[in-house]
Amino acid sequence: MNSFIAFSPWLLGGIIIGGIFLLIIVAFAFQYIGLYLQAWVSGAKVGFIDLIMMRFRKVNAKSVVINRISGKKAGIEISTDQLEAHYLAGGRITNVVRAMIAADKARIDLLWETATAIDLAGRDILEAVRTSVDPKVIDCPSDGGGKRTIDAVAGDGIQLRARARVTVRTNIARLVGGATEETIIARVGEGIISTIGSATTHLKVLENPDNISKTVLAKGLDAGTAFEILSIDIADVDVGENIGATLQAHQAEADKARFQAEAEKRRAMAIAQEAEYRADEQKNRALVVLAEADVPKAMAEAFRKGNFGVMDYYNMKNVISDTDMRASIAGETPGTPKD
Repeated sequence: MNSFIAFSPWLLGGIIIGGIFLLIIVAFAFQYIGLYLQAWVSGAKVGFIDLIMMRFRKVNAKSVVINRISGKKAGIEISTDQLEAHYLAGGRITNVVRAMIAADKARIDLLWETATAIDLAGRDILEAVRTSVDPKVIDCPSDGGGKRTIDAVAGDGIQLRARARVTVRTNIARLVGGATEETIIARVGEGIISTIGSATTHLKVLENPDNISKTVLAKGLDAGTAFEILSIDIADVDVGENIGATLQAHQAEADKARFQAEAEKRRAMAIAQEAEYRADEQKNRALVVLAEADVPKAMAEAFRKGNFGVMDYYNMKNVISDTDMRASIAGETPGTPKD
């Protein structure tokens, strides 16, 4: 009796500690009991141990259970391991499950592997399925861009400003690696510009705007994109500026400036050539003056050597006087050479 009394405090302490430990375990497990019962009642059973282990794997157990139940009720079997793996990979399991349910109801073949790959690629798989069921309309050019219309010039030089609306449907098979809406907008804009530019006159385009749609749609612009183009509708076509006349006016101004520059060049060359001729004239006159300066020297030398007499000298002076007189009568300055 004394021994029982001696050990009773230790026994009481052990019971208390054990009770606390048991309460902790029950409290820890109780938060999963509701999820376990919810999954079991819904026919999408999830192991209780699996729910506990999800906590250690940093997985949102509630999200896994809810999405498994949603898939099961929709007739889609998605295992707990598949949901956990996609969650741990950083995927959005709720989006994927909803997308698979929507695809199943719309009779669209969408496998779990394809849906998770699209989701991990950063695409909104749920929005893609919705667009596949309910096609969307893309404005071309887009409202967020800087331009409000697609401008092109017809063969007669008249500018046309067009707006188009492109109806597209998501192509699930090309969603991974396929180009986005921006590519569709760029290709449709390029096709419209090419079609208008190939028209002989702007009147041809205005008479049948649907020819633009037919021509552009026949080019297969959705190749390599995540969409399938269903239709291209020209919403509006306006007549812009007369680009051809403007370009011709600019060309005329450019030609005028070029011709003026060439004329000025020729005038400058003529002036320079005239100056060269005047310089040559002055040079030749200087040579004549130098030559005339040598005449008296030659005459003196001839006098000394007896080759030139006094009568010869007087005869020469008479000729010079006669020449000067004739030049004076003619109104010329004596001694000035004729041009």
